[in-house]
Amino acid sequence: MAGHSKWANIKHKKAAADAKRGKVWTRVIKEITVAARLGGGDPNANPRLRVAIDKAAEANMPKENVQRAIARGTGGLEGANYEEVRYEGYGINGAAIIVDCMTDNRVRTVAEVRHAFSKFGGNMGTEGSVAFMFKHCGQLYFAPGTDEDKLMEVALDAGAEDVITDEEGGIEVLCQPNDFPKIKEAVEKAGFKPEMAEVIMRPDNETEFDGDDAVKMQKLLDALENIDDVQEVYTNASIEN
Repeated sequence: MAGHSKWANIKHKKAAADAKRGKVWTRVIKEITVAARLGGGDPNANPRLRVAIDKAAEANMPKENVQRAIARGTGGLEGANYEEVRYEGYGINGAAIIVDCMTDNRVRTVAEVRHAFSKFGGNMGTEGSVAFMFKHCGQLYFAPGTDEDKLMEVALDAGAEDVITDEEGGIEVLCQPNDFPKIKEAVEKAGFKPEMAEVIMRPDNETEFDGDDAVKMQKLLDALENIDDVQEVYTNASIEN
């Protein structure tokens, strides 16, 4: 990316997540519940659950909340039966958007997602219409100034697929989703603290937005993010913050 600062975007995203702490808890509880239901309640045997529990710790969620969510997922407690749903669509200037949801009412969720797209200048697409532009992977991003050679050695030894340094010196470590927990653990044991560490849908290429188009695109993304059933929103739009 020549024009826009990836480091600035990472910091902006982190600050936005911190500002929505209450919603973060709700999303993580849903993720823990579904992960436990699909893969069992043992985080050592369930990489997805382990990632969700790490997110809960980062959000300062009490351990009792985590245990209750696991119990709901494995059938020990009653609760809403969430299912995963993905919607795809287009934003301003055809930018690709993926909206991952967990819901107990598909009719409500699709109506709210479609409304946000149409109100803020986007369009819902069909299944698979934009997903091919993204890769499902683990991503760890480290601030400029990180020891690139040592981080690369640790990450690759742990099983990372790629280590990319951007123009500002920020370093991105990419891996298979199931390898994410062990790679995160390995780099943290070696003394490296990622600024962002997530399993994401990473766009193969990004389109830069600025001016009015950036404002419109951000409003659409915010509207989607603010829907209660939405877990994550991914886009190939790079917006100057």
